[in-house]
Amino acid sequence: MSAARRDRLRAELARSGPDTLLVTTPANVRYLTGFESSNAAVLVGEDAATLLTDGRYVEAARAIEGVELVQSSRDLASFLGERLGDLVSGPVAFESGHLTYAAWQALSGSGIELVPTAGVVERLRAVKEPSELDAIRRAAAVTNAVYERLAEDGGVLGATEAELAWKLAGFVHDAAADGLAFETIAAAGPNAALPHHHPGGRRIEPGQTLIVDLGAALDGYASDCTRTFATGPLPDELARAYAACREAQAESLAAVRAGASARDVDAVARRRLEAEGYEVLHGLGHGVGLEVHEAPRLADTSDAVLEAGNVVTVEPGVYLAGVGGVRIEDLVIVTEDEPEVLTAFTKELVTLA
Repeated sequence: MSAARRDRLRAELARSGPDTLLVTTPANVRYLTGFESSNAAVLVGEDAATLLTDGRYVEAARAIEGVELVQSSRDLASFLGERLGDLVSGPVAFESGHLTYAAWQALSGSGIELVPTAGVVERLRAVKEPSELDAIRRAAAVTNAVYERLAEDGGVLGATEAELAWKLAGFVHDAAADGLAFETIAAAGPNAALPHHHPGGRRIEPGQTLIVDLGAALDGYASDCTRTFATGPLPDELARAYAACREAQAESLAAVRAGASARDVDAVARRRLEAEGYEVLHGLGHGVGLEVHEAPRLADTSDAVLEAGNVVTVEPGVYLAGVGGVRIEDLVIVTEDEPEVLTAFTKELVTLA
């Protein structure tokens, strides 16, 4: 599998520039080699791939097939700055979105021409293979189970946001996931008007919206789902916001299919919410895979065109400063027809006691 991915990368490099790419983004290294490490790089050239890591990981790296293993110092950039010319000839492309300026300076000591590039591996990762889709489906099944358990268990009134977030982490663990895909968002009352709120000491009170955004990690792949709950009868402005957000989510979800412009799909929800008088604070969604935020993006600034095998979120939000907020998010697989929705928990407004 990794060998086939490296072959696809080589074909992409042959079309776009230097024949050798230095890959330093951890998720990209894992995608191309199957090797997971906090300190590794892979040089993918026309005929071979060289995996570099330091002594802490070198024994694990010996199990990676199809690559030449080079043990480096912990400072990979300085190590390559001294030896890059021994490993490759000609110009080397590098991931400009990941490599720091200090690392670039160290690499420059090699005398090899360094060519910035962006998004090459990420574009390959955006279209998932069947095994990747299976892993994401299983990760999504965990979030579905956690939301069902939350709805059955209730018990949120009087708890703090942080306490609820910890409780949900326990539910994810109980469902046999590898862990959380990201820090759970639990945002109650006025905090629900903050799209990326960090759970804190606010206690959950009756008559509020409660946004819960969580994901599970399983076999290296992530899931991502948001639901908004009520904690009792809602004031009219929040009930109206929920209805508008749900309509926008349903309409934009129906527009997700291969060949659709990501910008146009975003515009479906954006137009609906703006017509209802709401300001749109973020794009409609993002890709999910080895990372919880990856290509393609569904946003008014995106140039992406959706392809079958993309996995994306569809998550419009309505945020009323000082009052509360609503976000409804599904994780879906893009197909030639209607999307395969992986998040099965109801989008009817559920009240938690």
